[in-house]
Amino acid sequence: MAAEAVVTVRLIRSFEHRNFRPVVFRGVDLDQTVEQFIRQVQHEIPTRPGLPPPFRKFAYDTLKITHQAHGAKTNELVMSLEDDEQLVLQHGLTLRAAGVANETELAFFRKEDYGLYKANPQSAW
Repeated sequence: MAAEAVVTVRLIRSFEHRNFRPVVFRGVDLDQTVEQFIRQVQHEIPTRPGLPPPFRKFAYDTLKITHQAHGAKTNELVMSLEDDEQLVLQHGLTLRAAGVANETELAFFRKEDYGLYKANPQSAW
């Protein structure tokens, strides 16, 4: 298995407004811990070209698998609200042990916002 992977991280600022931006990370070490990858992404976001300032300064804290390569995609526009037990990346695990592989798409969001949206999944359009 390749130790380095391409992982797309979908930065979600607002579930209600469907406000998100995908960011591609290349050369991701799948044997690093979830916490290490979160710190890496948090460190790189403020300096990533092409990201609007609101995305650079947001307090993201949780990762969830939204799509695996060669798997079915959800119909949800921002992120599926299902299977949190299996798909939210648990601290203390490596990315590989948490189910991340090459070409995996992850959502990166604030857990508090997700809980509020999940309790009342309304879009503000």
